Amino acid sequence: MNRSRSTSVSVTPQTRSVPPASSTELPDGFKMTELGPLPKEWQLVRLRELFEIQQGKALSPKARAGIRKRPFLRTANVLWGQIDLSILDEMHFDEEEKIRLALIPGDLLVCEGGDIGRTAIWEGQMPLVLYQNHLHRLRTTRDGVVPLFYMYWMQAAWTLLFLYSGAGNKTTIPNLSKGRLAALAVPLLPLTEQRAIAHVLRTVQRAKEATEKVIAALKEFKKSLMRHLFTYGPVPIEQADKVELKDTEIGPIPEHWEVVRLGDVTSVDWGNTSLTKALYKPSGYPAYSATGSDGFLDFYEHEGEAIILSAIGARCGKCFYAKGKWTAIKNTIVIKTNRDLLNNVFLYFFLDDEKIWPKSGSGQPFISIGKAKAVPIPLPPLDEQKKIAEILISLDNRIKAEENKKKALETLFKTLLHNLMTGKIRVSNME
Repeated sequence: MNRSRSTSVSVTPQTRSVPPASSTELPDGFKMTELGPLPKEWQLVRLRELFEIQQGKALSPKARAGIRKRPFLRTANVLWGQIDLSILDEMHFDEEEKIRLALIPGDLLVCEGGDIGRTAIWEGQMPLVLYQNHLHRLRTTRDGVVPLFYMYWMQAAWTLLFLYSGAGNKTTIPNLSKGRLAALAVPLLPLTEQRAIAHVLRTVQRAKEATEKVIAALKEFKKSLMRHLFTYGPVPIEQADKVELKDTEIGPIPEHWEVVRLGDVTSVDWGNTSLTKALYKPSGYPAYSATGSDGFLDFYEHEGEAIILSAIGARCGKCFYAKGKWTAIKNTIVIKTNRDLLNNVFLYFFLDDEKIWPKSGSGQPFISIGKAKAVPIPLPPLDEQKKIAEILISLDNRIKAEENKKKALETLFKTLLHNLMTGKIRVSNME
């Protein structure tokens, strides 16, 4: 990649003209535009000069009841740089509407309302899909335009550079009208540079999407593996049929395992009910609340390993693993094990399942100390507990590594998106 020399220059968050800047304030090879400093060879045009803009069909009871129902996209289906087809709605489209509103590969879809300006590209994922009126369809009308580049331009302009913050209509429900969308200023780059920028960003985006699929697959595998381990013990899957099982109140388990009550083999008590998040400090010792380790205190009340149970609220039944020096504040239950009987990590993996916790309350759910103590748990030999814990820790470490990779790709994408769309990184000579 070739990098042009640049200095730190702020971008004006609007599409109106900005005060002229002296040449000494601009990087070499840049000019001042209403979008801020841009490379001299980039032209400035209006979106209507590059695309035909067409809104979709309004959803109505009549359309909902029609006989020629076809799938259509809503704003909920259009994410930044991605079309979500997991849930598709349907309504009636007549033949003229079908022809006029059918999507073809390369069409851009821009949200009129909601997350105004959110843009994705249609790549022909399904045959004959249409769209409703809260979406604008942008279809190229001339050569030298790469729709994928402008998809990324819209993401940068709306989410990073804040160039179009005043573009929405000021109505009760903010929206981006066809006229305002058509009038937006956009850069027109040489075709080779559009393609190169789109290629770089798509490559990073695809890598992130692939990583997300790996994470999802690993998490599904973990669920299956946990069912196996807590049913048959730490034996290979192909040897599971050789394990002699017995039926218990927690389901089938190996014959030599026991079932005990949590309160019989652990210490179960409330976190410090007098401490609240208002006492949090910028740094110090981790403080666990009903939502996890989300703050710090300048003192600690516990040292070592324990399991923190969220006892109330939206995450009621969620467990957190505490280690080192820490404090548990209100709305939590602290579970400490007898290390001669229980491996902390083994117990954590078993307890971190909201389905096993009996909850009270018709409104906000909560778990009482008494009900927590009465929860039945498996008690395998300690060496088997440790093996199960090691297997699941290894899998968790792999999931964490993939999640860190995803975060790194997200950061890389945002950095590239900003620098490529402002000309701070140039890729015009890239094959």
